[in-house]
Amino acid sequence: MAPTDIQSWLKEQMVSVDAYDADALVERFLSEMERGLNGEPSSLAMIPAYVSSEGDVPADKPVAVIDAGGTNLRIGIARFDADGQIQLEHFSKQAIPGRDVEACAAEFFAVMVDALEPVQDAFDDIGFCFSYPASITPDYDGKLLHWTKEIKVPELVGAHVGAGLLAALDARGIAGKNVVVLNDTVAALLAGVAAGQAFDASSYIGFILGTGTNTAYVEQNRTIGKLPGLHESGSQVINVESGGFTGFERGSIDLAMDAESENPGKHVFEKTISGVYMGPLALRLMKGLVTEGVFSEDGGKSLAEMTELSTIEIDNLCADNGRDVGVLGTDGFTDADREVMKEVFGAVVDRAALLTAVNLTAAIVKSGAGQDPDRPVCINIDGSTYYKTFRMPEKVQAQLQRLLGARGLHIRCIQVDDAPVVGAAIAGLTTF
Repeated sequence: MAPTDIQSWLKEQMVSVDAYDADALVERFLSEMERGLNGEPSSLAMIPAYVSSEGDVPADKPVAVIDAGGTNLRIGIARFDADGQIQLEHFSKQAIPGRDVEACAAEFFAVMVDALEPVQDAFDDIGFCFSYPASITPDYDGKLLHWTKEIKVPELVGAHVGAGLLAALDARGIAGKNVVVLNDTVAALLAGVAAGQAFDASSYIGFILGTGTNTAYVEQNRTIGKLPGLHESGSQVINVESGGFTGFERGSIDLAMDAESENPGKHVFEKTISGVYMGPLALRLMKGLVTEGVFSEDGGKSLAEMTELSTIEIDNLCADNGRDVGVLGTDGFTDADREVMKEVFGAVVDRAALLTAVNLTAAIVKSGAGQDPDRPVCINIDGSTYYKTFRMPEKVQAQLQRLLGARGLHIRCIQVDDAPVVGAAIAGLTTF
């Protein structure tokens, strides 16, 4: 199969960017956003966050921070100095319960209480960054809708995680604490506010592309549903839950991978662009190409024997950075085989970049901001998949330039270190 034929095959699989009309996708995304805001059936949950993107952050006041993000858990004490820089103390990092084997609710909260108990006298308030789909309530709690990223704590589905944490603390004799639950993408939005104010940003967006993906933006001057507790101004931070978007066509290999996942039919957008899925998807595509005769005989046999491929390994191959490429670097594959692998993964990244740009463009349009080049929308982008995947940032920015240029919209993208922790700390310090 010639290179042009490989591209045609990838287009048939809906992996090539040539298989998509980006402008039509933006319109579908916007339609799903509007339906979600109106409480109509939608693949986008559009969850009000009940936290504000305004307000001063007090200096030198400690706050406890829990970052349940991706597959890791970080817990500790944070405070901001007089220059607005975050200072972290007593921080620990461990695997989140339920990552490898199923866990119960008591095990989930015990890890957090174990970390907070030694520093219980150092804080009154807790900013809890909870990076999974949760319906946020006016009392700043979060009701888990369902797990993503293959986390398995089924007992918590439908439960309020903030109340569960406070009950677990109380059982250890730690009472009188407050907790605000927010999504990691909302935290990313909050973390970008200080930088955005410096260049007079017209609005703010938080975007995550790592193990999973999601978007948060500020919806201006409208009443959302008839939910209680929303800001009187009508300007609301919205957690889009963009990983759930279904308004795009997928190929047979995408569908097969989805069907065999822990949550078939859920978060299908995430399964096309996030880090935990791109490597496995590339492996399935390469296995599909074996029958097309594009790999050597030994290469085809080696692929048939492979049961897993990490995004990091194939990305290292494409970047040619000398880092670990796993079995892809062995004598079972020829250099020609590896060129095909690079072409396949390049297409996976190209599609992820296009869909990312569609997602962001819809959020910018929906914000109603960014028309003035002197007051761009501030987009705080977080996540290792965005920054570490070979050529991902430049590909996303190229797609954004085309989509936004045609609409006369202006942005400035920033990166805030430890954005989920920074945003959670700000929420904990400004909410109560």
